[in-house]
Amino acid sequence: MSSSLTVGLAVLGGATLAGLVAWNAWTTRRNTPRQPEQDTVPTPPPAQDSFGGGGDTQPDPDGRVEPVFGDSTGSLVSAVAAPERKPGLDALIDVIAPIALDAVVSGDAAIAAMPTTRRTGSKPFAIEGQNEAGGHWETPQPGARYTAFQAGVQLANRSGALNEIEFSEFVMKTQAFADAVGGTPDFPEMRHEVGRARELDQFAGGHDAQLSLTLRARQAAWSPGYVQQHAARLGFVAGVIPGRMVLPASQTGAPPVLVLSFDTQAALAEDPTQAALRDLIISVDVPQVSRSEQPFMRLREAAATLGQSMDGVLTDDRGQLIRDEALDAIGADLESLYDTLDARDLSAGSPQARRLFS
Repeated sequence: MSSSLTVGLAVLGGATLAGLVAWNAWTTRRNTPRQPEQDTVPTPPPAQDSFGGGGDTQPDPDGRVEPVFGDSTGSLVSAVAAPERKPGLDALIDVIAPIALDAVVSGDAAIAAMPTTRRTGSKPFAIEGQNEAGGHWETPQPGARYTAFQAGVQLANRSGALNEIEFSEFVMKTQAFADAVGGTPDFPEMRHEVGRARELDQFAGGHDAQLSLTLRARQAAWSPGYVQQHAARLGFVAGVIPGRMVLPASQTGAPPVLVLSFDTQAALAEDPTQAALRDLIISVDVPQVSRSEQPFMRLREAAATLGQSMDGVLTDDRGQLIRDEALDAIGADLESLYDTLDARDLSAGSPQARRLFS
């Protein structure tokens, strides 16, 4: 009897131990982030997920580069071979002060007289010269000769409207340049320009849109490599910041159509295979992307495809499920927004819109 009881207890203990081992294995497997599969698709090089080309650009903490003034002349030989040219001064969104010259000025002299910073307060500042040979306006170039200049400061951006202090700084910088090159500036009336800046800022504030969708894991978490592999299959490429991928625009140098982002610390983990991601965000900066790129449709498609392939569910930033009906309504509102921007000559993705909404 004792022997039978001992055997029975041993069997029960073995069964219990086996059950614990199986449960622990299942729990470990469930909690282990999903890993990428062996993929024959080559990893694309990192993208420049900002505006292309040279010039006076500085990346801000989120990795974007603010568009600035530049040479508005010339044509692209190839959209692939050369980046998009920077926009020049535009009376629609800039205060412009013409500078008459006593004599032709060399590009080298103009460059030497340029202010050390290309901003007045939080607004981009620029000086352009009228090329003697071609008659076009451009940022002063070495070896060129100029018959006139004009200085400009942007009326508004996402930092707000141009104010009286910034206008005064614009006047001082322009006057200093004009004195150095033997020119006479003609400044517009400050109160009028500041009023114009406030009106433009009010319009921009009421017609700005940055949309984002959150994809959350239903069960098992994702590793960074797992996310990157699935996103790469949809055309996303690595951005300049860890935890950021972008869907490039069709035009070289234009802002990305979509941005996919996840936890930067997970992307920088010593062992990324053990970093667990429970969600990622796909976003579009509406005024920055041309309507022709169909960014909202591609946002929906990317979110749906990733959700299906990665076992995720689509939510807003508060964790509420997003239904197709809600997305349809957002799409209709965006079409109205596009029409309003078009009517104001600030079409989404245009040089003017990209500068204003930056």
